[in-house]
Amino acid sequence: MDLSHFTQKAYYTALQNLHIKHFGKPVESFEQLKSHGSDRFIVRLKSAGGSSCIGIVNQKTDENKALISFGKTFKAHALNVPEIFIVNKDEVSYLMEDLGDETLLNKIEKSNSFEDSLKSLYKEAIENLTKFQIIAGGDIDYSLCYQFNEFGEENIDYDNNYFKERYLKVFYKNGLDEIQLNKDLEFLKNKVLELQRDFFLYRDFQSRNIMIKEDKLYFIDFQSGRRGALLYDLASLLYDAKANIPQQFREEFLEYYLTLAKNLISVEENKYLHYFWYFALIRILQALGAYGYLSSVKGKKEFLESIPYAVNNINFILTNRIRQNELTYLKKIFETLKENINDKA
Repeated sequence: MDLSHFTQKAYYTALQNLHIKHFGKPVESFEQLKSHGSDRFIVRLKSAGGSSCIGIVNQKTDENKALISFGKTFKAHALNVPEIFIVNKDEVSYLMEDLGDETLLNKIEKSNSFEDSLKSLYKEAIENLTKFQIIAGGDIDYSLCYQFNEFGEENIDYDNNYFKERYLKVFYKNGLDEIQLNKDLEFLKNKVLELQRDFFLYRDFQSRNIMIKEDKLYFIDFQSGRRGALLYDLASLLYDAKANIPQQFREEFLEYYLTLAKNLISVEENKYLHYFWYFALIRILQALGAYGYLSSVKGKKEFLESIPYAVNNINFILTNRIRQNELTYLKKIFETLKENINDKA
């Protein structure tokens, strides 16, 4: 028996009750919103007078607790994150501020070129990123991190295996030399572990999670954050697949980020410029694992559209930013993957 209809009805009832409890009036209409890579049930609740809020039902209470706690910390540091209005006593459902529908990704997709207004928005996002990581990051309750406490060896091993199992073994048809592959992934892991990990790592700092409301940027989906190194989140933003930022602007934004970071902490610029590309690789590999999982297991075929961008980005970095004698097996794999994509184009 398909119980999804009854489950959703219970979700709507729970959110309706929360709305009445907090706002003192019933919901007049519901609009279900996309949850993208998440299993959360997300709806926009509208009531009399045109007011609205977002209702979320998420059975993963550890995730909800992290979101609520991190959000309070960010609010205390004057960062633009959505206000949580009310949380049900079981911590499964809650209501939060409605930030509208426009994201930074929407803005990019509607633009004919990477114009000055987009550059300005990216610089604003990067300014906020340093505040999330370095300033607010010092006050985060990391005991609430529900996946991994830090982006360290265990987390990286998990992500690399996710990439192998969910992407490579599904999309790479030439047979894998596991020994050579593991050697390259181990090298990559050890490179990113060489940098200090005392900051807040947002984990999913990408254009879809940056909202635009009344010409201001707001930031969502930070609940998967953990302690980590600085460069991972910047790589998430600059190598966000479908945003497809021109390479010259990626380089410019990297320099801009390091300039801002140097105003807050001691940063060896040349060292960070060198390490950035390894962080970019490890982030894109993780994203490929997610695209593979969401498209082949969850049936969300729209994530297949991001794969060619990610493969092209990895090929650029491996060819132009990584030393010739490093990651040679990964280079071979991604040359083949790029050829296969071009053959299908």
